[in-house]
Amino acid sequence: MATLTLAGPTLDSQPADAVVVGTFATPGGPVLAPGGDQVDQALGGRLREALVALGATGAEGEVVKVATLGISGIPVVVAAGLGSAEGSVAGGGNADLPATRTTGGSAVSAESVRRAAGAASRALAGRATVISTLAAVAGPVTADLVRAAGEGSLLGAYAFTEYRTGPRPLAPPGAVSLLVPDPKDRTLRAAIRRAVAVGAAVTLCRDLVNTAPNDLPPAGLADRAAAACQRAGLEVEILDEKALRRGGYGGIVAVGGGSTRPPRLARIRHRGPKAVTRVAMVGKGITFDSGGLSIKPAAGMDLMKSDMAGAAAVIATMTLVAALKLPLDVIATVPMAENLPGGAAYRPSDVLTMYGGKRVEVLNTDAEGRLILADAIVRAGEDDPAYLIETSTLTGAQRIALGDRVAGVMGSERFRDQVVAAGARAGEGMWAMPLPPELRPALDSRVADLANVAADRTGGMLAAGVFLREFVPPGLSWAHIDIAGPAFNAGDPWGYTPKGGTGVPVRTLLAVLEELAGTG
Repeated sequence: MATLTLAGPTLDSQPADAVVVGTFATPGGPVLAPGGDQVDQALGGRLREALVALGATGAEGEVVKVATLGISGIPVVVAAGLGSAEGSVAGGGNADLPATRTTGGSAVSAESVRRAAGAASRALAGRATVISTLAAVAGPVTADLVRAAGEGSLLGAYAFTEYRTGPRPLAPPGAVSLLVPDPKDRTLRAAIRRAVAVGAAVTLCRDLVNTAPNDLPPAGLADRAAAACQRAGLEVEILDEKALRRGGYGGIVAVGGGSTRPPRLARIRHRGPKAVTRVAMVGKGITFDSGGLSIKPAAGMDLMKSDMAGAAAVIATMTLVAALKLPLDVIATVPMAENLPGGAAYRPSDVLTMYGGKRVEVLNTDAEGRLILADAIVRAGEDDPAYLIETSTLTGAQRIALGDRVAGVMGSERFRDQVVAAGARAGEGMWAMPLPPELRPALDSRVADLANVAADRTGGMLAAGVFLREFVPPGLSWAHIDIAGPAFNAGDPWGYTPKGGTGVPVRTLLAVLEELAGTG
């Protein structure tokens, strides 16, 4: 991961391979955001002219590079588009527009800064050191914008090259410095520390998701979780297949039965200083999902290495909670299994005795995630938490309903809405979804307490949430985040989001926990 520091306030004393400035889109063409004036002056006031000549518009996601040709000590200027912003601009035509636009300070969202910083980092592969002015694009430098510019810069600089044996792509920036008025300001330094911690946690989550499934069986995921969490000072307990069988974890044992690589359950605990409340977290860890005997179509099955993204997010968030020393008691319960159609695989029509005693008839072995989560949710409830938050790549129906960038959130209405609001603050798309009571009868079983799927496929994301609710202790505030789409980007990179594992919803989980701790 790149290093991130504060620098400033002048550009003259900062050697670098590139400098990043922000641009706004206006009806009259692009204009520089505050913070870019120093760069413009170094280029004789001609930066905007050069950007216009290169076709720049200032649109969000746009990145335009300008070579300084020796005029400045920094060889390349990168203009990162922020989109439109409120506020008036002097002049009516291109010739009259000022090079730098003044905003009221509130018109630029932290997320637009985060995305611009990420897009700039992605475009700067091969440049070792970078200076960014993006923390100043709203005028006054604030901790929120320092965090956003820092997070975006680090997340955009991510690259996964574990399996490359030939020539590797150009390395992303190794060091990023944010220009601020006072690099010693304690509030801004705290913002940088948080951004670095977030970057490290999201990197861990992405690395786990991107690792090939042959290299990440359940035991391997458990080992990597234990190593990362113990380094962070967390308590870790790993239950192997024998302990799971003795403990009555019927869902986890059944789902993992078809693989020669047996299941695991990780229990991770953070005992925060002066903890104000206790929170349970649960994440789905299916290290590869073939669908089991209800096998998936071959097309797209390669993406199923990401079916452990919920587990990866919870593991990464636990290291982040420890790094930030949040005053909470947080206990993570992370079930891990590989769903394969082996000779000992569980079958449609099997009846499983879940942890806690409830019995579930299996109608589809490709609805396996909810089975291992049910075991984990019941176990997590025994810790007597005040809140329970669970995340999983649970249903293809989530992608049909909300696409690949917005997660569906279900659960107790008040806590569900709190999670959605936290996602908005963090820059991760979340949408509140209901748990309609009329869907519960569709899960009635002919022979057991309930079935793992409904016969009718309509409302599949909601029906999965209704199934999970059956295992949540009565009265517990809980939320389920379905990240089937947002956890893995199979398309082109955008903003600070790379191809592959995205790290969603680590930043949302942190925002929720900070709010519960009173530190957000």
